Amino acid sequence: MHKYMFHKLNEFLRYVIDRFTPVHQLDIAIEEMSELTKEICKYKRGFDNREKIIEEMADVFIMLRQLKLIFNITDKELHNAELNKIKRLREHMKEGD
Repeated sequence: MHKYMFHKLNEFLRYVIDRFTPVHQLDIAIEEMSELTKEICKYKRGFDNREKIIEEMADVFIMLRQLKLIFNITDKELHNAELNKIKRLREHMKEGD
């Protein structure tokens, strides 16, 4: 086991960011999102790759957590942005009716 013990996920992710640098982790985030995109494209072409999609989604979720730390985004800020996006989606759906 690694010599560092982390009691909270954010502590560990902050350690990762500090060790590899924020710029490097931004590149990794882009790579992970690209890998998820690739697996979705494969699924659309008829591949049975549900497990790979789950694996890549997990990677993206981890990187999204790191992006929150890198950009100092609070849960409240993210929640408010989600609510605004959902509101716009609802309005868009009403326009289509």
